[in-house]
Amino acid sequence: MRSVTKNLSERSRTVLGALCGLLAGYAALAVAELVSAAVRPEAGPVVAVGATAIDRTPATLKEWAIRHFGTDDKLVLQLGILAVLAVLAMFLGVLAVRFRRAGAAGVLVFGVVGALAATGRPDSRSAVDALPSVFGAVVAAVLLYWLVARLSARRPEQSADAGGGSWDRRGFVSAAVAAAAASTGAGLLGRALNSSSGRGAVTSRSAVVLPRPASPAAPVPTSAFLQLPGLSPLFTPNSDFYRVDTALVVPKVDATTWRLKIHGEGVARPRTITFDDLLQGRAGELIERDITLACVSNEVGGPYVGNARWIGVRLADLLKSCGVRPPSQGGPADQLVARSVDGMTIGSPVEAVLDGRDALLAVGMNGQPLPFAHGFPVRMVVPGLYGYVSACKWIEDIELTTFAAYDAYWVKRSWAQQAPVKTQSRIDTPKPFARPKRGTVMVAGVAWAQHRGISRVEVRVDDGPWQQAELAAGDTVDTWRLWSFAWQATSTGSHTLTVRATDGTGTPQTEQRTPTVPNGATGWHSVVVSVD
Repeated sequence: MRSVTKNLSERSRTVLGALCGLLAGYAALAVAELVSAAVRPEAGPVVAVGATAIDRTPATLKEWAIRHFGTDDKLVLQLGILAVLAVLAMFLGVLAVRFRRAGAAGVLVFGVVGALAATGRPDSRSAVDALPSVFGAVVAAVLLYWLVARLSARRPEQSADAGGGSWDRRGFVSAAVAAAAASTGAGLLGRALNSSSGRGAVTSRSAVVLPRPASPAAPVPTSAFLQLPGLSPLFTPNSDFYRVDTALVVPKVDATTWRLKIHGEGVARPRTITFDDLLQGRAGELIERDITLACVSNEVGGPYVGNARWIGVRLADLLKSCGVRPPSQGGPADQLVARSVDGMTIGSPVEAVLDGRDALLAVGMNGQPLPFAHGFPVRMVVPGLYGYVSACKWIEDIELTTFAAYDAYWVKRSWAQQAPVKTQSRIDTPKPFARPKRGTVMVAGVAWAQHRGISRVEVRVDDGPWQQAELAAGDTVDTWRLWSFAWQATSTGSHTLTVRATDGTGTPQTEQRTPTVPNGATGWHSVVVSVD
């Protein structure tokens, strides 16, 4: 059908058509938000398309996003999707002015794309996940068709046979305002319902009382703490702990219905455990340990590392109760694949989990139940391994298999199968481009080599000799170590401060710079300052 709007200039038709497209697109998202409240928030088209985009993003592009946007990378992705949708909506609106049915059909096509993205996700439970995109697209297509038709309508007092006349501007404005208002109402209602959809999970977390661990963490020496401006604390507050994952919507899992299934090769006694099994010691005794976690995406000197006190059950005890043996003792499985409720898969070496280190199924973090953003109700914590091969959040399944038989999520995306943490050190203060005064300048930071510990930290000023920094007392070999160095800054002007660490085995941190892909960055961290 060809739409005729004789009373409007070509430019006006284009502008109004684009406006119709925007209103239709807005309605699509609003209705999808409302319908997703009846399905699940992750089924919304923006979230589904965004998650699919993350799954298909090359490792180098992912690293670029983290490097430039940090933990805001997910927000930037969603804003980018909305911007693209806005442009496409305007294009379809302009198309609909001339070819009304084609424009409306184009809207339906994008609904199909959203539906396929939602149902194609690893965490998709059924075809019902397609409903938000489908309903949103149908409403948007009808609205676009109707709004464009208003551009052809004459004023009510004019005869349909009258030649000329002017289009019904007032009727169009009323229709556009009504559409915008209805969409806003639907969107706000959907957002409110989605916000309350995890109320059961919130209630279950509020009800958790962490038991006293059977094996508490060893007392931390007072001298392990350093109180210096700008220096990271020994324990990272939960609110400041880094978060790097692919979840556009943080899963909210009800602890009362949570289950963990353990199965696979070499599992003589498959088992399903509950959250109460963990809290009450039926899955093994609760222990408390201080462990530093690091993300493989952390560049030299980067922020994606943190230290916390964890409470949980030894994963080794639980696996042994299921009859699992390490490969060194004849066990058939060399990989433990952990699966999250959002479909993430993380593969850990079975030998590392069973070699005596305090690998945990953690339920508590710094004296509190796990925050939702950090894996409530249960997550894995394995000291000495980067998070992408050990730290599965929102875990719901453990399968024993082999590295030859299965590649986990990140391995399929160019990352290494196994990734022990590299020895790293960082200067926290002074910050890059700081302007300290002449005299004593305190240089301080952190160093880590989980499961090996830190034995020495050295600082170099410009191209001078390496000088030994003062190490705070160590907590455990699985935690980072704070250090400080009193620099006598007697020369004004620009200076480069560089740090390097030596791990507990006596192996120094390498100078060679390597990128984060495929198994973690290496190199010395340095900052440039200007002494006044």
